[in-house]
Amino acid sequence: MAFSASLSSPVRFHNHPNLFAFSPKPTPTLRPTKPTTPFAIPPLSTADVAATFDGTTVAVIGGGSFAALAAVLSLTDPEKRRRLQAEEVGGGDKEVVRDYFNNTGFQRWKKIYGETDEVNRVQKDIRIGHAKTVENAIKMLTDEGSLRGVTVCDAGCGTGSLSIPLAKEGAVVLASDISAAMVAEAEKQAKEQLVAGKDELSPAPVMPKFEVSDLESLNGKYDTVVCLDVLIHYPQNKADGMIAHLASLAEKRLILSFAPKTFYYDLLKRVGELFPGPSKATRAYLHSEADVERALQKVGWRIRKRGLVTTQFYFAKLVEAVPA
Repeated sequence: MAFSASLSSPVRFHNHPNLFAFSPKPTPTLRPTKPTTPFAIPPLSTADVAATFDGTTVAVIGGGSFAALAAVLSLTDPEKRRRLQAEEVGGGDKEVVRDYFNNTGFQRWKKIYGETDEVNRVQKDIRIGHAKTVENAIKMLTDEGSLRGVTVCDAGCGTGSLSIPLAKEGAVVLASDISAAMVAEAEKQAKEQLVAGKDELSPAPVMPKFEVSDLESLNGKYDTVVCLDVLIHYPQNKADGMIAHLASLAEKRLILSFAPKTFYYDLLKRVGELFPGPSKATRAYLHSEADVERALQKVGWRIRKRGLVTTQFYFAKLVEAVPA
């Protein structure tokens, strides 16, 4: 998620006074504590990244201007901004997300999630961050033992970055996404990696079952449900119901990643709304860990493991929940 008018337009903070650029951060790590740098950017899983960052220095608010800017923003009308933005983007969140990831968003994120060298520094950083989230999610799963025969629902599978490694581990995977283009690419990648490239000495992996579906339409029962970097498309009132729905599909575990909401992240997101531009993408929503935890508790689940994945341009909370 990029800070760009709730992702409705690119932000080019480097041209504005009292702003300073990010300094590089170390290799992404999974940490149980809160970030020490309050201005890290949440997951760029819905951003029009190339339009926002190509040739652009990402910056944050500097020094004494932060309080002044907060005061100015407190006088703005967030509901009015949301209404105007909805008119600019067109349609509800679900329609916007489906259209974006079937068109320009698909081309952009296929490149970011892939292995091509035709990515800029920011896109490569996002690729590393997302890969680390996938790696840590798989570790959470394999910590409990072998995945052979374990049923997993990958809700919001994208191009298969989680589904395919899970299948290689022997899991029986349902991979779904709201974007037909994403699902087609994930299935193509799975055939190339799991069928054409399988090791004759090892048991043949079970091909994931791929389907085009929004989260609300998912059904069935699975040992584990995983939903990575998808809640960013849901406002909190809808996210509560979605978390409850995903938990109802899982019998043993639910793994979620989301862009955390704090005062600083929320403020930076609102700063982006002050800078209009021609590029439109999906709207994005941050979620506090406390809200996510409360949503889980309401349906009788508790968080057992939690962590944090950060790079310079990617930021995600990762939690594993189990029935209480």
